[in-house]
Amino acid sequence: MNYWVMKSEPDTFSIDDLKRKKREAWDGVRNYQARNFMRDGMRVGDGVFFYHSNCAEPGIAGIAEVATDAYPDPSQFDPKSQYFDPGSSRDNPRWMLVDVKFVKKLTRVITLKELQAQPNLTDMALVRKGNRLSVMPVTAAEWRAILALE
Repeated sequence: MNYWVMKSEPDTFSIDDLKRKKREAWDGVRNYQARNFMRDGMRVGDGVFFYHSNCAEPGIAGIAEVATDAYPDPSQFDPKSQYFDPGSSRDNPRWMLVDVKFVKKLTRVITLKELQAQPNLTDMALVRKGNRLSVMPVTAAEWRAILALE
């Protein structure tokens, strides 16, 4: 089993939205490294920290689970979508996504500042300055350490 952080702006899609919908396609990822994590690394059943980004208090708001293997993101083919990519084709899709399903909302948001203050999380990609990936791996030790903070 692998573990991941997936970031979303809560004004766009929050842990409460996922709770209400139960399952959602994680579309719109347009970074090759993040795409590769979804395409090559994610497997059904992997754990996901749902991270609220670009908000007053960024942090981990909930837990989700990878519900599907990666498949082509249909928004890349839709000229009306903000995620349309004219260079991508159905025969050779450039962008992938996975579906995630709701597991639980945390009793409180574990803030980025709190994560950065943990000595055992200093190597975690999420807490390193300048890391703007929307999808990134989490080690099993990091997963356990963060769960213990709740």
